[in-house]
Amino acid sequence: MSPLSRRRIPYDPKLVSRARTLRKQGILSEVLLWNQLRNRRLRGYKFFRQKPIGPYIVDFFCEELSLIIEIDGYSHQEKDQYDKDRDHFLRSFGFHCVHFRDEDIRKNLNGVLLVIEKWIDKSNQKT
Repeated sequence: MSPLSRRRIPYDPKLVSRARTLRKQGILSEVLLWNQLRNRRLRGYKFFRQKPIGPYIVDFFCEELSLIIEIDGYSHQEKDQYDKDRDHFLRSFGFHCVHFRDEDIRKNLNGVLLVIEKWIDKSNQKT
């Protein structure tokens, strides 16, 4: 278990209901990736979907790996600075942010999963 799991992860309680709504709506790429991550299907790691952290809601979060996975859709093309600020905030807590394009998940889910697995392998070599 990582040292991060022993401390409380800050979040804005006002975001809990918004996160719940986002989970229910689920865009196709999120649902596709979630079906591969849920129930510890990816190497036994527990992932959360639409997890509030600080003033943000991240798409997927694995506390044990300190890993955040974000799906960048078309709306992210105009949010470069927002994404940079969010990633900087999340990294300040020791989290690693990995981004995938919505299109890549829909067209090459196996390739996306391979990238995540390689990240896990590389991360585990450091510890």
